[in-house]
Amino acid sequence: MSKYTALNDELHDYLVEHGAREDDVLRRLREETAERLPDLINMQIAPDQGAFLTMLARLIGARRALELGTFTGYSAICIARGLAEGGTLIACDVSEEWTAIARRYWEEAGVADWIDLRIGPALETLAGLAEDEPFDLAFIDADKSEYPDYYEHCLRLLRPGGLILLDNVLGGGLVVGEVEEGRREYVESIKRTNELIAADERVDLAMVGVADGVTMARVR
Repeated sequence: MSKYTALNDELHDYLVEHGAREDDVLRRLREETAERLPDLINMQIAPDQGAFLTMLARLIGARRALELGTFTGYSAICIARGLAEGGTLIACDVSEEWTAIARRYWEEAGVADWIDLRIGPALETLAGLAEDEPFDLAFIDADKSEYPDYYEHCLRLLRPGGLILLDNVLGGGLVVGEVEEGRREYVESIKRTNELIAADERVDLAMVGVADGVTMARVR
């Protein structure tokens, strides 16, 4: 018997129906993103991954969180909903267009006051954050070529016991096997990051097969 269950569309739908509790706000946000930005829909996290983010934030009692790569705001809602009362999420993105959609849905979800949106290169935002107000959680889902630098900044900014989450660590399954030329740089960036974290004794590590793979790195 296999040690894992491969998900087809029907089984994934079952998983979402029974394990994600996606509400009307998140559903409409997902549908609007698919309609308005069909070529970019893979940048949005899946409902089961959203539920996973909310659960992790609640489990560690997160009050201060970072998000690198906000897109249309689905993951930000999920993280913000998991924060302790009075919590703050600093959300980083480069697009006013995408985050304009996010702002509307943040208001509907009742989390707008919890989210501090920073427009600009995430590395610049991270460099300007001080270590004397440490974060509890960071979700990295932006430019894959910058993942190692994002990771190092998050290590600097998170408290001991804080949790760093990195998305797309399976590269759509391309981290193993041959890769076509047009995807090689993307996949090599992910593989370098995976190797870096796997060897990093500063963190406890678990890579889980949620969506396109999520690495969980707990700061020691």
